[in-house]
Amino acid sequence: MSRLLVRRGAQVRALEFTGTPLVSEVLQGANLAPAQPCGGRGTCGKCAVRLSGAVSAPNAAEERAGQRLSCQARLLGDAEVELPEARAQEIEVAGVARPLHLNPLAGRYGAAVDIGTTTLALRLYDLHSGAALGQASCWNPQGTVAADVMGRIGAALDGKGTLLQAQVRGAIDELLRTACSGVCRPEEVETLVLAGNTTMLYLWSGRDPVSLSAAPFAADCLFGQTVEAQGRSAVLPPCMNAFVGADITCAVLASGLAESDRVAVLCDIGTNGEIALWKGGELLVTSTAAGPAFEGAGISCGCGSVPGAVDRVWLENGRIAARTIGGQAAVGVCGSGLIDAVAAYLQTGDIDETGATEEDTLPLRDGVALLPKDVRAVQLAKAAIAAGLETLLRNANLAPEDVDDLYIAGGFGSHLHIPSAVTIGLLPAALAAKARAIGNASLEGASRLLLSREEGEKARDIAARSRHVALGGNPMFNERYIENMMFESSDCD
Repeated sequence: MSRLLVRRGAQVRALEFTGTPLVSEVLQGANLAPAQPCGGRGTCGKCAVRLSGAVSAPNAAEERAGQRLSCQARLLGDAEVELPEARAQEIEVAGVARPLHLNPLAGRYGAAVDIGTTTLALRLYDLHSGAALGQASCWNPQGTVAADVMGRIGAALDGKGTLLQAQVRGAIDELLRTACSGVCRPEEVETLVLAGNTTMLYLWSGRDPVSLSAAPFAADCLFGQTVEAQGRSAVLPPCMNAFVGADITCAVLASGLAESDRVAVLCDIGTNGEIALWKGGELLVTSTAAGPAFEGAGISCGCGSVPGAVDRVWLENGRIAARTIGGQAAVGVCGSGLIDAVAAYLQTGDIDETGATEEDTLPLRDGVALLPKDVRAVQLAKAAIAAGLETLLRNANLAPEDVDDLYIAGGFGSHLHIPSAVTIGLLPAALAAKARAIGNASLEGASRLLLSREEGEKARDIAARSRHVALGGNPMFNERYIENMMFESSDCD
């Protein structure tokens, strides 16, 4: 039995292991592994650590990165690793509440949970009064295995399903302990409502995701059920499709758009871009793989919404100006700052409409800068969202001007600067004045399901009404995707 000594700031922990595992594998078992946006391929450099002792020699990927990578280095015996100190992230927990009739699920205490691909958020309630008693949030620890849903599906099929399930359940238990502190014992929380995309619910429940792994991507379970797990009753709301999950069902429920006679669009812009369109009693939905760029992952200087993250960029007297969270020295750029930065450099002309730049770096502040590959990542992500939205509108014979309301859900959407989104072509200019951020609508919808049984019937109706518009192999989407690679307005013709 060998030992890995883990140091993070003043904290020291010893982990025992056998064989010659990757450093990341030992760290994952203790929920200590850094995120691996590249899925452990050694290409992103985000899992860099300081390593000493009996370890493998640097491989080609590490030599290219110029540092030891926990996803590449193997332990050969006793060793020591130093991890960067964890920074608290500002994760969106708030939503926009609407009135509802209190008719809660069973128990004195309950919790609503949003299982996001990147983050987890939990809200604790007194079910007798309907009062929110506490909340907590954290990174989704599954990000140490892979950044996106397809990467996690692949990992589950490769034998890591038990690890992925343990990671998310362990994180939810920890969030419960935090939210319950000084209020009640975690064991007194009898009911959970778990909103998440279809893959996240598969991984939480330990279900084999093989049906999600290849065409025709027909999920063999769309949930809409209540199960017993870890001594509690867990409600898994209905999903609409393999890649339009219960999080969007809950977001539509929270927005109230399906209870209106207005034409409305809901966009959840993140690692997975889901879009819902309500028109005349019909709900069209779709999803598009935007990738993790809007979450700050896969970007050379990208980070989450942590202190020191550049979250706003603008032109001031013709020069780039930037703000950081907390007013601290810049440590990286988060999603909202990334969109602003590309928009600002488009305005200066340093980035042209094709995404090309003559500069090797585009400075923001304090040594944080964008690289040409970061601009390309934004192009790919924004083209996917814009083309998905346009395809959905065209399926409904609508132009952007015909839409009455645009709801933008999720943490990234809450901080998105709409003019910058229009400048880069992420959103049509015609929708700018109609846009409204509604925060963590998935968590808000899950809360409604917890507090009112009538909302459960509404959620089932939303899922039943939905009609999925597939984008894979869709010639309209392919055409619009190519056109939206250009940095210009994404308004439909």
